[in-house]
Amino acid sequence: MSDVINYRCPSCGGEICFDGNTQQVTCPYCDTTFELETLKQYEELSCKTKKDEKSFELHQQENLEGVVSYICESCGAQIIGDENTVATSCPYCNSPIVVNDKVSGQLKPDYVIPFQFNKDQIKDKLSIFYQDKPFLPKTFTNESFIDEIKGIYVPFWIYHCSVDAQMKFRTSKRRYYSSGNYNVTETSYYLSTREGTIGFDYVPVDASLKIEDDSMQSIEPFDFSKKVDFETAYLAGYLADKYDEDEKVSEKKAVRRIETTTKDYFVETLNGLSLDRIENASMQFYDKEVDYYLLPVWILNLKWQEDIYTLYINGQTGKVIGNLPVDKKAYWAYFMKVFVIAMIMVTAIAIFVLGG
Repeated sequence: MSDVINYRCPSCGGEICFDGNTQQVTCPYCDTTFELETLKQYEELSCKTKKDEKSFELHQQENLEGVVSYICESCGAQIIGDENTVATSCPYCNSPIVVNDKVSGQLKPDYVIPFQFNKDQIKDKLSIFYQDKPFLPKTFTNESFIDEIKGIYVPFWIYHCSVDAQMKFRTSKRRYYSSGNYNVTETSYYLSTREGTIGFDYVPVDASLKIEDDSMQSIEPFDFSKKVDFETAYLAGYLADKYDEDEKVSEKKAVRRIETTTKDYFVETLNGLSLDRIENASMQFYDKEVDYYLLPVWILNLKWQEDIYTLYINGQTGKVIGNLPVDKKAYWAYFMKVFVIAMIMVTAIAIFVLGG
């Protein structure tokens, strides 16, 4: 007589039974057998989940001084700059901005990565960016359009930590062979475990709500070895955005990014195995620190047929990202040209073949 115990198969997750006669545990779904002691050790290991503590601490609380605040009455953006900065228009919507008052209640940045390219150099990079886009409207590359580009320091929280991770995966491996008149697929199921420690340095999170996180991630990476201690002098000739989300709000995004990277790294170690699902993931964060940075970004807003297209350029590397419009007239003119040439060639070949 079999004694039923409330265990699940580590391979397929089905309900399993202990047979008192054989002293083994058998899964009726995948025919896997286990020693009882091995199964108990697996259950005990599965129940040991450490409390995940992911809170990051900001090591300084010094307020920012010696700068003035500008406000855009159109989109509501609050921009900061040094007292000598001549602000003309908002970098986000191109509307006029006016001096608001002295900045208060804002933390002083720990570090800044200075701009590495001036406006003329960035205009050259944009010209190169436009070269392989034949259907871009001609007016889009007009010099007067490009002159509207603005350099702004975007606020970022930069996170550092180490992660101890333990993960369990339901995996499988398939073998295909022929037996007589049949093609056979043999599937083996496994419970794969991985654990280890990964160090993360310079995980950036955009602290401005006026720029999409995807856009800022797309112009990465920044070379953080080039960082310098923040001084208001670096704002001369540029503007800086005020952070909208503090480090506690932004750390949720950092944690998601770290957890996703950790999982992807562990999955890559499943050499030769197919991942069916993640059974369990436990991560403990330690040596947690967060710094406040200003990172250089050039922004160019361009209008085409009532739509605004925004380009972002990494102010350190010159990488350009953003959507561009398509001149439909130019596109269809090109299509018709190719079509006509193709028809001429087909006609010529037909005449040659028939004539021959």
